Amino acid sequence: MQTEMRNKESNRLHEKSTYEILQMMNKQDKTVPGVVEKALPQIEKAVEAMVEAIEKKHKVIYLGSGTSGRLGVLDASECPPTFGVAPDVIQGIIAGGDKALRIAIENAEDDDQLGEQDVREGANLGDVVVGIASSGQTPYVLGAVKKAKALGLKTIGISCNENTRLSEEVDIAIELPVGPEILTGSTRLKAGTAQKLVLNMLSTVTMVRTGKVYENLMINLQAKNKKLRNRAISIIKELTQASDKEAGQVYDKADGDTKAAILMLMFDVDAKIAQERLKKHQGNFVKALSEWSKE
Repeated sequence: MQTEMRNKESNRLHEKSTYEILQMMNKQDKTVPGVVEKALPQIEKAVEAMVEAIEKKHKVIYLGSGTSGRLGVLDASECPPTFGVAPDVIQGIIAGGDKALRIAIENAEDDDQLGEQDVREGANLGDVVVGIASSGQTPYVLGAVKKAKALGLKTIGISCNENTRLSEEVDIAIELPVGPEILTGSTRLKAGTAQKLVLNMLSTVTMVRTGKVYENLMINLQAKNKKLRNRAISIIKELTQASDKEAGQVYDKADGDTKAAILMLMFDVDAKIAQERLKKHQGNFVKALSEWSKE
């Protein structure tokens, strides 16, 4: 597999200076965006599948082991505070459970039945399962996507090689052939970077398409601390031209619902009416705004 091949440029790495090693890593990292760019058509299909599931009140589940699993959990865990969605809308599951986030449980990746079990216990009809595996042949991930397909679920695979077993099993295959690493066999370098870039795209664009973003603003963020409250008020001010005081007051009347506060100011309605309109469109601010603008 490509991720196991040796990178000839990095031979005798121990004999090079610190700066030379940094230069080599930087040079290798620069190749990753180009690899991701070639996969954009498949990434687009994956986003469309995720949007369809979420709009029908289903969920997206990332599954992986080791670095791949940690990246999936990271991306999923950042969606609630950033986009204001419930924690179960995009979920991350790592082989071996949450303990594996901090302590490597290497044998968990070899257990295909564990992957099947995690899907059986965590997924429902209509959900989308995203298997993440640098090699494209991790048994845990293969077991997970096979079980997902058997249950009739849409499946997506993210791997860092071409023509992998994972790609053969899934409905949408995202292949990121980054080539051999500066450290032979490592999956936390270019492979990890490529996967992180793709996960950024999947979650962010899905949230845009489901109305959790307006213009380039995170209108659905949940202000759990002072910094985020200030950001929410700043967003309200930018979209409505309200003063600091007015934006803060309306934000409080909306019980911290940034989207509702914006609609309240835009259309001079109370919190209940704004929230009912949002509920009608399953929280999609763009659709709620569009309907109101046509009235």
